[in-house]
Amino acid sequence: MTRDAAQRGHRRPWTFAGQILVLQLVLVTVIVAISTGVYAWAGLQRLADEAQSTALAIAQSVAVDHDIRVAVTAEASTAGPPVAAELADGPVARGAEAVRARTGALFVVVTDERGIRLAHPDPAQLGSRVSTSPDSALRGEETVSWESGTLGMSARAKVPIYAVDSGTSATDPPAVVGEVSVGFAPQRVFADLMGDALPLAAGALAALAVGLVASALIRRRLAQLTLGLGPEELAALVQNQSAVLGGVGEGVLGVSPSGVVTVCNPQAQRLLGRDVVVGGRFEDLGLPEELVALVGAPGATSSPVQLVAGARVLFIDVRPVVQDEVDFGRVVVVRDRTDIEALTRRLDAVAAMSTALRVQRHEFANRLHAISGLLEIGQTGEARSYLAAVLDHGPLKYPVQHSDRLTEPYLQAFIGAKGIEAAERGVLLTVGAETLVTGTLCDPEDVTTVLGNLIDNAVTAALAGSSRPAWVEVEVLDDGPDLHLSVMDSGDGLGGQAVRSGSEEPDRVRGLGFGLPLSRDIARRRGGELWLASDAVAGVHGAVFCVRLPGTVGPRS
Repeated sequence: MTRDAAQRGHRRPWTFAGQILVLQLVLVTVIVAISTGVYAWAGLQRLADEAQSTALAIAQSVAVDHDIRVAVTAEASTAGPPVAAELADGPVARGAEAVRARTGALFVVVTDERGIRLAHPDPAQLGSRVSTSPDSALRGEETVSWESGTLGMSARAKVPIYAVDSGTSATDPPAVVGEVSVGFAPQRVFADLMGDALPLAAGALAALAVGLVASALIRRRLAQLTLGLGPEELAALVQNQSAVLGGVGEGVLGVSPSGVVTVCNPQAQRLLGRDVVVGGRFEDLGLPEELVALVGAPGATSSPVQLVAGARVLFIDVRPVVQDEVDFGRVVVVRDRTDIEALTRRLDAVAAMSTALRVQRHEFANRLHAISGLLEIGQTGEARSYLAAVLDHGPLKYPVQHSDRLTEPYLQAFIGAKGIEAAERGVLLTVGAETLVTGTLCDPEDVTTVLGNLIDNAVTAALAGSSRPAWVEVEVLDDGPDLHLSVMDSGDGLGGQAVRSGSEEPDRVRGLGFGLPLSRDIARRRGGELWLASDAVAGVHGAVFCVRLPGTVGPRS
């Protein structure tokens, strides 16, 4: 393969904008050519009609000329064929020639009632029959046509000549004694065509130039709009976009610089809990104000922002889209972190419970050693007193008031660990008087996750409240397989900020994170519910949250 052939083989195909430009140029050229041809054809028809009308007018004027009628009538009354030599110098020939010379016609031919020429520009044709049929005119009809005769093609008119003394009364119809035929050559007919063609050609060129300029501008604009991509590339881009947006587990929204939603995949609608309409305003979707402000802010976010939408914890990442220094808007990437947050809190709860159980096991070992020692030395009475004290105060000396009301080991250890954390922050954790758990937890992870979130929020609320000492009261009650939890604090309440309009579903409370939405989600997945039972009562208590967790309690073995 030669170098030129290789270059031709690797030649870049035409761009979409280039193809459109060529197509537009061809289209403009065809339209201009058709328009010009139609106009030229109409002009030719007009000239032809004008030539025929002129020939008819001249023929009519000759046919009504008195001298011509007298001479033709006299020839009609002469017996035998006319003599050509006499006709050449006769009044009919002189009169017809004078008219031809004056009007510029190709010919003015006069015949008798037999079609014999009495006048003709070529004297050799006198006395012979005309080459085209005179029958229509001899029947008294006026005709116009394009015909070819002895002088070639011409636009001609034929008019009958009536006898001088005929047609004077209704009973005496006019008698046809001959005909007049007047013709104009095509060169004469279309003599003005070139003069008319110059403005027509100038107009066609001007229209073509305008079309070229318009096509070039359209090509430039099209290249800008499509970023120089061809139809195949655009189709592949749409397919790739659909595959990517529909195949990823993250929500993707595109927002134009003017705030209009341009792209939205189903995952984004599911995560945000909104029916997002492409073409609508982003600010009209009813999304959290933090997200609306984040999308409207200039520049890019340095790190994802964590938000809550309904029962979901979302990480929002907003990135600007800029290409060739052109701002195309923002891309909002929505990631669901609900399961990760729930798992993290469960692990924290399990870790706290495991720590508490290890402490409990160590303390039990120490107390067993003490009891064993007392029995070894025969101090049975002291051993009994020691065991009674353990039963009265619980297995461990957790900083939890009335912890002996809890006998379920998981809850006992977990609330004990939470009591230690609360005591370190200056909050007293109390087990309420209505607490009674006769079974054992069969799903301690969900229970400790929900209860831990409520206790953490309540401790923070108690510390922020005005009542002192700060306290949190927990009540736990089982009802068959269902577990009921109640957490009350000494804080100042929610002030309505955690209650959605028309419902008692808690949302984020006082900026404390995502514990309540996650806890509510866990409860609902199990068929239960988390709700705000009561807001603060001045001087009595703060907010009271209640939870029902079905299927979390089993029979104690």
